[in-house]
Amino acid sequence: MKILYLINYAGKGGTEKYVRTLIDEFSSRGERCYFAYNENGLLTEQIKDKVVKTFRINIRSAYDIKAAREIADICRENRIDILHTQFPRENFVAVLSKLFYKGTKVFYTNHIIVHNNYLWKTANKIMTHFDDMVFAVCNYGKEVLIENGFEKDKIQVIYNGIQPLENPVESKIRAELNIGSDIFVISALTRYSSEKGLPFLIDTVYELKKNSSKKFVLLIAGDGEMYNEIGEKIKSMGLGGTVIQLGYRNDTANILAGSDMFVNLSSTEALSFAILEALSHGLPVVATDVGGTDDIINFDSECGVLVKYGDTAGAAKEILKIMENDDLREFYSENAVKTISYKFNTERMLNKIMSSYRDMMY
Repeated sequence: MKILYLINYAGKGGTEKYVRTLIDEFSSRGERCYFAYNENGLLTEQIKDKVVKTFRINIRSAYDIKAAREIADICRENRIDILHTQFPRENFVAVLSKLFYKGTKVFYTNHIIVHNNYLWKTANKIMTHFDDMVFAVCNYGKEVLIENGFEKDKIQVIYNGIQPLENPVESKIRAELNIGSDIFVISALTRYSSEKGLPFLIDTVYELKKNSSKKFVLLIAGDGEMYNEIGEKIKSMGLGGTVIQLGYRNDTANILAGSDMFVNLSSTEALSFAILEALSHGLPVVATDVGGTDDIINFDSECGVLVKYGDTAGAAKEILKIMENDDLREFYSENAVKTISYKFNTERMLNKIMSSYRDMMY
């Protein structure tokens, strides 16, 4: 099978990790994978290291006929079976490419939770009618897609998945940052953008510090447009020695392996790869009850706690409870690893996606 993965911005977030995983794993299974993008980024460099034919397509808008024709030509010349898109812009252009070549099936994975306005809902009803299959990465994501005008019968929920750890990772992050063994380490892997709730997280840490007798630090790995703003907030609240901004890091396993807990206090979320990665390292998670996070953390999985977005006191209370209770932390830790192994592993995700590809082809 020949599969072309199309993404507008080939950056370094969870969606890019998803695309890279599909290309890596399906290529290893003998499928022929191709990659196309609009804006260059880290994913482009990572793909260059692999034997994957790559295309640069200038996508100026969701209705770019020239880009649609170019995609159709690529699909025709390479006899592409599946064209798998990741965001609305490239999905619409992929659908338009069917005007010029009808031999390729168009798949779309919805990675974001957005409540569309009337104009977008109308466009969705028209354009996505021509998608062959739509993947939602969480149950709430499916609900929002239907609300946004997508056809219910075309939507399939397939959870994101990661590879369970086979062996413990030896971490050097404490030594690098001179963090003693008596200090409790909380970590967050995130983008410095408004929906990621970083001001709420810093306020929560301030509240936590007032109520905790235990020494702790928060490590934040990531970058983005709010980096300096959050740095100023940390400084103004006197948290300079408590919150450490690591910037963008490509050694997230090293950071998580040296941590005792993970936090994700976003205002919106689909199904977070960062949370899944933290769970694979056996970290208890405190996260906001938004989007698809309750598909991961719930009464069945018992691998962490959900809190209300904006409830600083409530979030600090739950973090403190885990910090001060070794038995509870160990309970959550054991369940974290089980949750990844049984429900959110890469093999499960890949098999479901490939099954959907094949069902559409034959």
